[in-house]
Amino acid sequence: QVQLVESGGGLVQAGGSLSLSCAASGRTFSSYNMGWFRQAPGKEREFVAGISWNGRSTRYAASVKGRFTISRDNAKNTVYLQMNSLKPEDTAVYYCATSSGVGVSTAASEYVYWGQGTQVTVSL
Repeated sequence: QVQLVESGGGLVQAGGSLSLSCAASGRTFSSYNMGWFRQAPGKEREFVAGISWNGRSTRYAASVKGRFTISRDNAKNTVYLQMNSLKPEDTAVYYCATSSGVGVSTAASEYVYWGQGTQVTVSL
Protein backbone atom coordinates (compact mmCIF):
# COMPACT_ATOMS: atom_id res chain seq x y z
CA GLN A 1 0.00 0.00 0.00
CA VAL A 2 1.10 3.55 -0.73
CA GLN A 3 0.18 6.65 1.24
CA LEU A 4 0.39 10.02 -0.48
CA VAL A 5 0.50 13.45 1.14
CA GLU A 6 0.25 16.60 -0.96
CA SER A 7 1.53 19.99 0.14
CA GLY A 8 2.27 23.41 -1.28
CA GLY A 9 -1.19 24.65 -2.11
CA GLY A 10 -2.38 28.12 -1.24
CA LEU A 11 -3.69 31.43 -2.48
CA VAL A 12 -1.90 33.19 -5.31
CA GLN A 13 -2.69 36.02 -7.69
CA ALA A 14 -3.23 35.39 -11.37
CA GLY A 15 0.09 35.19 -13.16
CA GLY A 16 1.84 33.85 -10.10
CA SER A 17 3.43 30.48 -9.37
CA LEU A 18 3.04 27.64 -6.91
CA SER A 19 4.95 24.42 -6.43
CA LEU A 20 3.11 21.34 -5.21
CA SER A 21 4.77 18.32 -3.67
CA CYS A 22 3.47 14.82 -3.09
CA ALA A 23 5.38 12.66 -0.65
CA ALA A 24 4.83 8.93 -0.84
CA SER A 25 5.37 6.24 1.74
CA GLY A 26 6.44 2.73 0.86
CA ARG A 27 9.40 1.19 -0.86
CA THR A 28 7.74 0.73 -4.25
CA PHE A 29 7.26 4.40 -5.18
CA SER A 30 9.81 4.18 -7.97
CA SER A 31 7.80 1.46 -9.69
CA TYR A 32 4.67 3.61 -10.09
CA ASN A 33 3.69 6.07 -12.73
CA MET A 34 2.37 9.18 -10.99
CA GLY A 35 -0.31 11.68 -11.85
CA TRP A 36 -1.71 14.99 -10.73
CA PHE A 37 -5.44 15.59 -11.01
CA ARG A 38 -7.64 18.47 -9.94
CA GLN A 39 -11.27 18.98 -9.08
CA ALA A 40 -13.06 22.31 -9.01
CA PRO A 41 -16.39 22.75 -7.21
CA GLY A 42 -19.23 21.24 -9.22
CA LYS A 43 -16.88 19.75 -11.79
CA GLU A 44 -15.47 16.33 -12.55
CA ARG A 45 -11.99 15.39 -11.46
CA GLU A 46 -9.65 16.02 -14.38
CA PHE A 47 -6.17 14.95 -15.36
CA VAL A 48 -3.51 17.62 -15.11
CA ALA A 49 -0.14 15.91 -15.62
CA GLY A 50 1.48 12.51 -15.37
CA ILE A 51 4.98 11.09 -15.26
CA SER A 52 6.36 7.61 -15.83
CA TRP A 53 8.06 5.61 -13.11
CA ASN A 54 11.52 6.58 -14.39
CA GLY A 55 10.67 10.18 -15.20
CA ARG A 56 11.38 9.78 -18.89
CA SER A 57 7.82 10.22 -20.10
CA THR A 58 5.39 12.98 -19.21
CA ARG A 59 1.89 13.98 -20.32
CA TYR A 60 -0.05 17.17 -19.78
CA ALA A 61 -3.59 18.35 -20.19
CA ALA A 62 -3.88 20.85 -23.01
CA SER A 63 -5.07 23.49 -20.57
CA VAL A 64 -1.80 23.44 -18.60
CA LYS A 65 0.79 22.51 -21.21
CA GLY A 66 3.59 25.05 -21.29
CA ARG A 67 2.66 26.41 -17.85
CA PHE A 68 2.94 23.36 -15.56
CA THR A 69 5.85 20.97 -15.16
CA ILE A 70 5.73 17.58 -13.47
CA SER A 71 8.86 15.97 -12.11
CA ARG A 72 9.86 13.32 -9.59
CA ASP A 73 12.70 12.37 -7.30
CA ASN A 74 12.60 8.65 -6.62
CA ALA A 75 15.33 8.95 -4.00
CA LYS A 76 13.00 11.22 -2.01
CA ASN A 77 9.77 9.35 -2.88
CA THR A 78 8.34 12.66 -4.08
CA VAL A 79 6.59 13.95 -7.16
CA TYR A 80 6.31 17.67 -7.90
CA LEU A 81 4.08 19.96 -9.90
CA GLN A 82 5.51 23.37 -10.73
CA MET A 83 2.69 25.69 -11.75
CA ASN A 84 3.50 28.97 -13.48
CA SER A 85 1.35 31.67 -15.07
CA LEU A 86 -1.58 30.60 -12.96
CA LYS A 87 -5.10 31.53 -14.00
CA PRO A 88 -8.31 31.76 -11.97
CA GLU A 89 -9.56 28.68 -13.82
CA ASP A 90 -6.72 26.68 -12.25
CA THR A 91 -8.49 27.02 -8.91
CA ALA A 92 -9.23 23.52 -7.61
CA VAL A 93 -8.23 20.86 -5.14
CA TYR A 94 -5.16 19.13 -6.53
CA TYR A 95 -4.57 15.43 -5.95
CA CYS A 96 -1.64 13.19 -6.66
CA ALA A 97 -2.15 9.52 -7.42
CA THR A 98 -0.27 6.36 -8.32
CA SER A 99 -0.80 4.13 -11.32
CA SER A 100 0.66 0.73 -12.04
CA GLY A 101 -0.60 0.68 -15.59
CA VAL A 102 1.54 0.64 -18.68
CA GLY A 103 2.26 4.14 -19.89
CA VAL A 104 1.15 7.41 -18.39
CA SER A 105 -2.63 7.35 -18.31
CA THR A 106 -4.96 10.36 -18.26
CA ALA A 107 -7.85 8.31 -16.86
CA ALA A 108 -8.54 8.59 -13.15
CA SER A 109 -9.77 4.99 -13.17
CA GLU A 110 -6.21 3.83 -13.91
CA TYR A 111 -4.94 5.33 -10.66
CA VAL A 112 -5.10 3.30 -7.48
CA TYR A 113 -3.82 5.29 -4.51
CA TRP A 114 -4.79 8.91 -3.97
CA GLY A 115 -3.72 11.66 -1.62
CA GLN A 116 -6.11 13.83 0.37
CA GLY A 117 -5.63 16.84 -1.88
CA THR A 118 -4.34 20.37 -1.49
CA GLN A 119 -6.32 23.53 -2.28
CA VAL A 120 -5.03 25.92 -4.92
CA THR A 121 -6.85 29.22 -5.26
CA VAL A 122 -5.94 31.76 -7.93
CA SER A 123 -7.39 35.23 -7.54
CA LEU A 124 -7.76 37.98 -10.12
